[in-house]
Amino acid sequence: MSWSKPHPSTPRGLRPARRTVLASLLCLAGLSACGFQPVYAPGGTGRALTGTVSVDSPDTSYAFSLAQQLEIIFGPPVTPRYRLAFRVTTRSDRVAITAEQDTNRYNLIGQANYTLTDLSSDKVLRSGNVDSFVGYSASGTTVATLAAERDGYERLMTILADKIGSELLSAPLEPAQ
Repeated sequence: MSWSKPHPSTPRGLRPARRTVLASLLCLAGLSACGFQPVYAPGGTGRALTGTVSVDSPDTSYAFSLAQQLEIIFGPPVTPRYRLAFRVTTRSDRVAITAEQDTNRYNLIGQANYTLTDLSSDKVLRSGNVDSFVGYSASGTTVATLAAERDGYERLMTILADKIGSELLSAPLEPAQ
């Protein structure tokens, strides 16, 4: 990697790298002025939820994948203070149908409803639902199609878990209204 000299008209104190750092610091200052707080900062929601969320036991293999992803996001419950209950629904839609009525592609659509409850007071702190979809190809052999479907469900559960995690981590822990 070679470094080039700044253009002679560029003032010494405002070289491109320094301008980038200065712009980043100004952006951070602006964010802190509007109430922005990093999730994992002291007092942040991320710190409050890490190692304290007990995820309900899944009832299907796909819900098991979702629960696994949620435990990765929040960490294993060392001292459970919160309970995360969820319910997953999925459906499969045919989207690429040939003239012979063979399906070459499917969409998997999923929705997860969740509730975060404080274990000490039994108050619901947050609840909501998230949804997403993924697609998979069904144009190969039966074995390849089944593997693609299984992978599609895994990807869908990961997306749903990430969305639940983002929603829970992005807002303060207050009782739901």
